[in-house]
Amino acid sequence: MKIIFDVMLHDFEREVLEASRACPVMVDFWADWCPPCKALTPVLERVVTGFSGAVRLAKIEVDEGDNMKLAGRYRLRGFPTVILFRDGEELGRFSSARTEHWVKEFLKEKLQDSLAAS
Repeated sequence: MKIIFDVMLHDFEREVLEASRACPVMVDFWADWCPPCKALTPVLERVVTGFSGAVRLAKIEVDEGDNMKLAGRYRLRGFPTVILFRDGEELGRFSSARTEHWVKEFLKEKLQDSLAAS
C-alpha cells in the first residue's frame, strides 16, 4: 500500500474515505498554477514519510477531470487545502503553505490516540 498517492473523484470514496478506516489519510487539494501548493507538497511528503506509514497522503489536483466537484463537496475556499480523514470522517483541515513543524504538530494533535497506539 502506497503512503503517498494521487487520487481522482472516481476513486476518492475507496482510496480516501474507506481507506481511512484502516489508516488516517491526509488529502492535499492542490492546483498546478498555485505557488503555495508547490511549496506545501514537499513539506507534506516529508512529514508523512516521517510518520512511517501511520498516516497516508492523497494528492488531488483540483483542475484534473471532475476533481473540482470534490473541492465543492468539501466547501474549499482556496488552495492548498489539506483535510485529514479517519474512519471516513473529517478530523481537521488547514489552508495555505505551512512549515514542517506545524504540519507535524497538526497531525500529532488530531491523531494523538492512534499515533500513541502505533
